[in-house]
Amino acid sequence: MVEVVRFALNGGIVKDISFWSTQKVVPVVTIYDSSQAVKLAQTLIAAGLSKIEITLRTEAALQAITLIAQEVPEAIVGAGTVLNTSMAEEALHAGAQFFVSPGITPSLLQYFKVSSIPFLPGCSTVSEAMYLLENDVNVAKFFPAEDSGGLNYLKSISSVLATMKFCPTGGVNVGNYKNYLDLPNVVCVGGSWVAPSKEITANNWELIGAQARATL
Repeated sequence: MVEVVRFALNGGIVKDISFWSTQKVVPVVTIYDSSQAVKLAQTLIAAGLSKIEITLRTEAALQAITLIAQEVPEAIVGAGTVLNTSMAEEALHAGAQFFVSPGITPSLLQYFKVSSIPFLPGCSTVSEAMYLLENDVNVAKFFPAEDSGGLNYLKSISSVLATMKFCPTGGVNVGNYKNYLDLPNVVCVGGSWVAPSKEITANNWELIGAQARATL
């Protein structure tokens, strides 16, 4: 197993928002060929984006995480689309350094409460956010952002859930991500526009690098 120590904190789920706020845009990557993972990570890091989320939606995802963790030490590689504790365990052994889920379950919450890995659970309603706050989690993925009310929804709940911060993902793109980042309850955004799957498949590193630099 790749040793994960860089952001390990005693006490489980990271409550300090600084882990999530240090990079305002997190590339959400779906990769189909793990042999392209290292070049992808190097391209994003050269452009200034070291935190990279690899979604667990393809057979190549776990190997991609392993290769980045082993060969690109300056990268902070995480696993996205974590749906259950088994997926979390597999990603942890692959070398993932943070975890992102589209939602939350009691078993996932308990798993990460007793672990030392940064975890970003997903929510899309006030009730789900209240459940997370009740369990001492004050940073969540807002997903699917655009379909769940987008900017206006986050604005409307900012005073009600004053201590809750969000990372909107889902429908966030080059045309609206800055508007999300302007909101006081948004610490970062996640999106696939920086490194689209079709450009990764085409080995279009120059374009991906340019998009990453333009985003920053």
